Amino acid sequence: MDVVELAGEVARGLPYGLELGLDLNERDPDEDVRRLAAESLAAGDPIGWFERLYAESGTGDAIVSWDFRRPHVMLVDWASKRGLRGKGLRALVVGAGLGNDAQYIAGLGFETVAFDVSESAVRLAGERFPGRSVRYVVADLLDPPGEWREAFDLVVEISTVQALPEALHAEAIARVSSFVGPGGTLVVITSARDEGGPVFAPPWPLTPSEIAAFATGGVVVEESEDFPDAVRHRCRATFHRPA
Repeated sequence: MDVVELAGEVARGLPYGLELGLDLNERDPDEDVRRLAAESLAAGDPIGWFERLYAESGTGDAIVSWDFRRPHVMLVDWASKRGLRGKGLRALVVGAGLGNDAQYIAGLGFETVAFDVSESAVRLAGERFPGRSVRYVVADLLDPPGEWREAFDLVVEISTVQALPEALHAEAIARVSSFVGPGGTLVVITSARDEGGPVFAPPWPLTPSEIAAFATGGVVVEESEDFPDAVRHRCRATFHRPA
């Protein structure tokens, strides 16, 4: 499928808000995501729409449909069940958006770095959460700083890889896993689909083999949990790198 065909699929895609279970009785919160993603893909740029979305959200001209102004419930549940505490440990939040998950992780005591490819997202996160509890950084998952390799005790990946076209999944997955340091943990929360199942994009839900692929470069799977319901299928997987 070329970028023009892919852009058409995006324009017709399953709403992000529906995939996330949002109330769509009023304005469709995914209208802007579909519009901007389709335009970006048609121009041959698979990630440029993130900056446009966050920039327009800052002026009130677009809606970031995944911004709940609270940490992801599946992250909170995961951390609570583990009694997670981060004193003296470093955490990296992948594709941090407007900072809700990063602030939660920092609140658990982790020295937290959070990055996004969108400069506007990083700026808005800093404005929403002023102070120094999280270091927000502009960075590209597909071309991250070299010093991040195996540098973090906790890596949090929530719905970032699935926001990329399928052709980029393998590289993005490998990059995420590369951030996990010796003895470190990776938690992945994503929408999921059956192997070879249909895609109504964005997002591009991950298949079981793609989720399993986070176990690479010495990182091993610890647990994989499925949470299907009538609207969507969610997966939460935990990995670690032996010390």
